[in-house]
Amino acid sequence: MRQLLARRALRSGISLVSLAVLVVGCASHSLVPKEQAGAIRDRDRALAPHAATIEDVIRRSGTLGALAFLDAGDGHLLVLPGDTPADAWARHAAAGPGTAGGAVSVPTVVDFVYRPDVPKAPETVTLAFLQQQETLRARIAALDAELRKLSDALVETRTETQASIATARDDTQKALDALAGDLAAARKFMLQTAQLGWLDHDLTTENANGLRKLATTSQELTATSNKLTDTMQHLSDTLARQLKELSARLDAIANRISNVK
Repeated sequence: MRQLLARRALRSGISLVSLAVLVVGCASHSLVPKEQAGAIRDRDRALAPHAATIEDVIRRSGTLGALAFLDAGDGHLLVLPGDTPADAWARHAAAGPGTAGGAVSVPTVVDFVYRPDVPKAPETVTLAFLQQQETLRARIAALDAELRKLSDALVETRTETQASIATARDDTQKALDALAGDLAAARKFMLQTAQLGWLDHDLTTENANGLRKLATTSQELTATSNKLTDTMQHLSDTLARQLKELSARLDAIANRISNVK
C-alpha cells in the first residue's frame, strides 16, 4: 500500500515538475519577467511535496482534477476538486467563503492539476480569471432564472389566454344560440302576423261581400215592400169600392122590401 502511494506521489510529483519545467520554459520567453518565472517555479516546488494528498483528494472526489494551492495567509494546502478550473472554483464558492476551519486566502495565481489517468498537463490560472468566471456563471444563472420566470409567465399567460378564449368561445356560442332562438321566435311571430293579415284580409273581403249582399237584399226588400204597399193600396181601393157597391145593393134591397110592405 505504501509502495502504491509512493508510486502515485511520484507520478503527481512528476506532473508538478513537468509543470515547473513548462513554466520555466515559458519564463524564458521575453514576455514573462524573470521574477514571475521564479515565483511560478517556487510555487510549483512548494506544491510538489503534497502531490500524494492532491491526488488522493482528486480520486475521492471523482472529478477530473482540482485547484491546488497554498493559502496565502498561513501556507496550508488547499485542494478544490472539479472537472475544470471554473468548475472547481464554482464548487468552492458554493460551499461558502471558508473551508473546514476558517477563511481562505487565495493567491493571485493557482494551479489546476489533473488526475494521473488524464493525459493533460497542469494548468496555471489566475484568481481574477476564476472570479470573472464565477461572476459570469452567476450572471448566466441569474439569466437562466429570469428565463425560467419568463417561461413560467408565458406558460401562465398562455393558460390564461386559452381559458379566456374558451370562455369567449362559450359566451359567443351562447350568444349565437340565443340569437338563433330570437330569430326563430321573430320568424314565428312574423308568420303569425302574416297569417293574421291574411285572415284579416279574408275577413275584410268576406265582410265587403256580405255588405254588398246585404245592400242588394235591402234593395230587394225595399222594392218588395213598395210592391206590397202598392198591392195593399190596390186591394184597399178595390175592397172599398166593392164595399160601396155592396152597401148600395143592400140599400136597394132594403128599399124594395119597404115598398113590398
